[in-house]
Amino acid sequence: LFAIFAFATCGGYSGELRVSVDCANRTLSDLRIDIAIAYPFRLHQVNFDVPTCEGKRKENLSLIGDFSSSAEFFVTIAVFAFLYSLAATVVYIFFQNKYRENNRGPLIDFIVTVVFSFMWLVSSSAWAKGLSDVKVATDPDEILLLISACKQPSNKCMALRSPIMSSLNTSVVFGFLNFILWAGNIWFVFKETGWHASGQRYPQEPMEKQSGSQSLNQGGYNQDTYGPTPPYNQQQGGLGQQPNFGQPGGLGQQNYNQARYNQTGPTSFTNQI
Repeated sequence: LFAIFAFATCGGYSGELRVSVDCANRTLSDLRIDIAIAYPFRLHQVNFDVPTCEGKRKENLSLIGDFSSSAEFFVTIAVFAFLYSLAATVVYIFFQNKYRENNRGPLIDFIVTVVFSFMWLVSSSAWAKGLSDVKVATDPDEILLLISACKQPSNKCMALRSPIMSSLNTSVVFGFLNFILWAGNIWFVFKETGWHASGQRYPQEPMEKQSGSQSLNQGGYNQDTYGPTPPYNQQQGGLGQQPNFGQPGGLGQQNYNQARYNQTGPTSFTNQI
């Protein structure tokens, strides 16, 4: 809808300005010289006749400037934006499954939306500058400077009516409104793509949680790898305290067993350390 307003207010424009040349000889005067202007504003092709106030000979003049490039560029972007919006609306309503298949539809839609947003900004800025130049070129006071009869003090020249530019001003406003709409729509189209979904599906873990889990893993690794092995130590201690199955049981044998126990005791303690 906004695209329609943009190209309709610019592409359908036609206006008119009016000047008068009052010669010293009233019979040679022309008090109503109408000059028509219209889209695409090739003003150098707009010709009009004015009296020279020297006999019945008239002078053929033309306006200055060609502003068709910026105007046609603006209208072209508006027409293509309207067509794409219409096609996208049909796809959204009737082909939603095809649109979401393989995530290709949202990606294409996102790229086209970004391109149109940029083109709206460029075309609206260019047309705003072109419209400013059109207003200067179609100013009746500037046109009077082109008429040779108006340079003579005996003749009187007047600007009777300026062209109405309200619709052209509206087209510039709609151009920038379209830029705001398309630029704001980038976010909503981006949410339909897989890029937004992947960013929400895999959140990054906090640094504190990662450092805590790393310390826990290191502690478990050190404890399991380098810790003492009680069964092995207990087995060695048991070897130091083996019972004596001999029957003599004399004092020498007891001293020998005690000396053997004391000898193996520090060895077992060393292994535990």
